[in-house]
Amino acid sequence: MRMFVYAAAAALAGTAYAQQPAAVTPGTGAVATAPQAGAPPPGSAEANLTGQVTPPATAAAPTPPAVQDPTLNADGSPRMVATPNVGQPTDRTIDLQTQVTPNGREGKAFHNHILMPVIVVISLLVLFLLGYVAFRFREKANPVPSKTSHNTVIEIIWTAAPVLILAAIAVPSIGLLARQFKPAPDNAVTLKAIGNQWFWSYEYPDYGGVSVTANMLKERNEVGPGQRFRTDADGPRLLAVDNRIVLPVGVPIRLITTATDVIHSWAMPAFWIKLDAVPGRLNETSFTIEKPGLYFGQCSELCGARHAYMPIAVEAVPVAQFNQWIRAKGGTLPSPAQAAAPSNAVIPQPGADAADATSEAGNTASDASTPVVNATEAASPSTQRATGNGGGVGNVDQ
Repeated sequence: MRMFVYAAAAALAGTAYAQQPAAVTPGTGAVATAPQAGAPPPGSAEANLTGQVTPPATAAAPTPPAVQDPTLNADGSPRMVATPNVGQPTDRTIDLQTQVTPNGREGKAFHNHILMPVIVVISLLVLFLLGYVAFRFREKANPVPSKTSHNTVIEIIWTAAPVLILAAIAVPSIGLLARQFKPAPDNAVTLKAIGNQWFWSYEYPDYGGVSVTANMLKERNEVGPGQRFRTDADGPRLLAVDNRIVLPVGVPIRLITTATDVIHSWAMPAFWIKLDAVPGRLNETSFTIEKPGLYFGQCSELCGARHAYMPIAVEAVPVAQFNQWIRAKGGTLPSPAQAAAPSNAVIPQPGADAADATSEAGNTASDASTPVVNATEAASPSTQRATGNGGGVGNVDQ
């Protein structure tokens, strides 16, 4: 009987020793169970066979998704492709491009319905008079030349006719010119275009300082391996850029131009816009785009050896898509009260103490990375992978 009691006591003592008490982590209140002696490590094949369950790890907080650029596909290619004969030059045509702004439509109508008829009539009349005089007053038909000194009727006609013609041209022309420089309304989207040798940089001062630098895309045989080159989706040759600017449809646009080196000119034929960009000066005009689409322009002021390689590409999109693009670029949208109020964006006059920092940064990068001297482009790497334009300091992720 005594031996049976000793054996039972020993068994109870062994069981108590095998089951260790749970340890409490100080400060957290978390309870951690000590592993049993001889137990397989959690997650091993033996633990799975014995039914031991590995406690799940604490899941990290989900990262908020980045705003997707609505103008790009998943692979980074442009979503909006160029449409033939829209927003770009058309081969074998003498007509103006299709206009997508009110001033453009009025200007094209003025050109087609007033200027062209007047020019055609004057040209035919002068040609007829030249032929008539050459035939009527030839030597055989007029052996004795006339000695007329004056003719009052003819003098009145050739004085009054040009005056009437010029008045017919001047009245609508002056009105159209005045509307082109009408101040933009308070809710206009401000776009500042800065001309550089030889690329364009842009700023959206009302949207958190979003900036874009646009260089011309080169052809496939002009770039190295792994560099971006122009495709048909990007646009026509010499007009496609690596970073397009985006503007909303149906909203007034305030365009401000300046330059960092020499005189450039921001020209967009489909918008009826050609505004000089002069160093040390801010020029301004306004327009409203009526139709979504992709539109191309160029620098229209001789600015150096690579003047022909400064294209302009504008995507006109709905307002909601424009707002998404601004957020994707890291910008901020003005509140409704701010949008209705006059613009508070401070655009310093070039050359002032608070001159444009972005332009100065662009000049510094241009001077330090790839100097271009008298049309000789150095073969050093470009900050714009596909362009080889040393002046570019824009987005390299597109």
